This record gives sequence, C-alpha cells and structure tokens, in this order.
Amino acid sequence: MKVIVAEKCGFCHGVKNAISIAKKTLREKNDVYSLGPIIHNKDVVDKLAKAGLKTVDSIDHILSGTALIRSHGAAPEQMEKLKQKGLNIVDATCVLVQRVQQIAAELADQGYTVVIIGDENHPEVQAVKACAKNAVVIGDEEDLNKLSPGGKLGVVCQTTQTIEHFTRMLTAISRTGFSELKVINTLCKEAIRRQQSAVEVCKKVDVMFVLGGLNSANTKKLAELCKKNNPETYHLQNFKELDINLLKGKKTAGVTAGASTPQWIIDEFVKNLKCFEKENKK
Repeated sequence: MKVIVAEKCGFCHGVKNAISIAKKTLREKNDVYSLGPIIHNKDVVDKLAKAGLKTVDSIDHILSGTALIRSHGAAPEQMEKLKQKGLNIVDATCVLVQRVQQIAAELADQGYTVVIIGDENHPEVQAVKACAKNAVVIGDEEDLNKLSPGGKLGVVCQTTQTIEHFTRMLTAISRTGFSELKVINTLCKEAIRRQQSAVEVCKKVDVMFVLGGLNSANTKKLAELCKKNNPETYHLQNFKELDINLLKGKKTAGVTAGASTPQWIIDEFVKNLKCFEKENKK
C-alpha cells in the first residue's frame, strides 16, 4: 500500500500560538484554567492537563489564579466577568477570530444586522455573535427565516467554513428581501489551503483518513469534503481508532489532518500504516 500525506495538514499558526501561550503560562503561573478546551483535540488537551491546565466550562468554576482564553475566543461579557473577579487573563484567541469579532462589532455599530454564516453551537461563532447586538447565525437555508425583510445585512463567516458553503449561503441570502448587503470574507486562508490539499489527495487514493478531534469544526469540514470526492473517507482521532479491516484490498491510502491535530498524531498514523503494509508482505 502506498501512503500519501496531504501537503497542507496539521497545526495552523493560530493553534500553534495558543498551545505555545498555554505552555508558557503553565511554566510561569499556578492555578491556570482554560475556559473551554483550548483547542478541539482531546490528545493535546489531555497532555496539557497533565502539565497542570484545568479545563472548565463556566467562569463560576474559576475562583482564583489565571484564566486562559482559548483559541476560539470568548464573549465580551465573559471577559468582563473575569476582570471583575480579579483574575489574571491570558488571551490565546486566534488573531483571525479576533478580526471577525472586531468586524462584527463594527458592522453592528454601523447599523447592520450582523449575519454569521456558521455553526451556532461552535464556540467561535458564539463569541462572535456576542460581539454584535442582535446578530443572526445562519447555518443553512432553513435558517433564512431568521432574517427580517428590508434590513441592512452585514455578512461574515465562521473562519473554518468551506468556500462552497460560504458561496452557497451568500447566494441564498441574496435572494431575501434586504435594503443593503455588505459581505466581508472572513474565511481562514490556511483552512482553505488544507481543504484544497485534502481533496487533491483523496481523489488519488483508495481510502482516505482525516485525523483530528471529532468536535473540531475544521476537521469535520475536511472529512465532509473528502467524503464527497471519495466515499471511502474516515474521520479518526488517532491510530487507536483505526479498524484495520478498512485497509483490506486497498493499494493506496491518503492522510490529512485538521488544524488542531499535532504532528505526532499524523506521524504515528502514517508509520503504523506502513508497518501494516510490511506485515501484509510477510
């Protein structure tokens, strides 16, 4: 079996920065809390937990010490509450997410109804929504009824969405009754490059593996795109989850990984695939 790894995969700059900030904070501070998982990768979160990072889902669970803002950002109200509690705040929000938050706030100040194309349950989207009064999240066409006719719409997008989904939803929004439409492309270029690279590989192989957290938005998008182009696509967190029966009868395997997947997960997966190949030849 031949193994092809996507040219663009694994950690992006925002994730690298967040993990670097977390490690530095753990070295310098005691009682460090992350408000939600710092990134959507269980293996990385578990490693940081062993180093002392405590992940909590509520500010109420942080009584003292340092609050680490995860890569997905936090709502302004959450930031204010942390300040009021007298906590030391370390912000590891991705700069691109910060940009979307700023744009959303500015659009709202200019009188636009802010429309966020994305997953309403994702922490990045929730944080952006909190930055703009009366913002509306549109996940698919069924959500278009949330828009009031005749309004001024200012559209942004969750950074990890695909170009195809962004374009499709813009087309759908453009058919609604609005008085003005302002669109700002807030897609992450690195996420787009990873999507393009993954699709390129999956078209060449018999089986495609997408590595990363099952709750990672960008990894799920990679898996969805690959699945459209290659039905034999599987989203796994690591090699432990691989059913070797999936490899039977396959000559070529492709591997890609989400922006929150560490290189050692990718290396381990590829190494074990090659070992499996050697075992088959004995």
